[in-house]
Amino acid sequence: MNDPRFKIAHREAVIGVLLVLINFAIWFGFAYGLGSADPKEYTYVFGFPAWFFYSCIAGTIFMILLIIFVIKVFFRGMPFDDEGGDKS
Repeated sequence: MNDPRFKIAHREAVIGVLLVLINFAIWFGFAYGLGSADPKEYTYVFGFPAWFFYSCIAGTIFMILLIIFVIKVFFRGMPFDDEGGDKS
């Protein structure tokens, strides 16, 4: 049986993995890119070291907005009951 729900679920799972990889890349890039300097040379944003602010605070806000966008644009509702299955 070729159920179209599996194709949709697979596509949405791939999108979820891509979102995780984007999140990790943002976190890793800012945390180790800006945080690898000598602590005496850190710049600060709202009292936090820039690497922490951009990787943990701004990155989290960005990911929340990105996930909301992706869910509204790429994900769609689908029924969970069997199509054409017996109702016994």
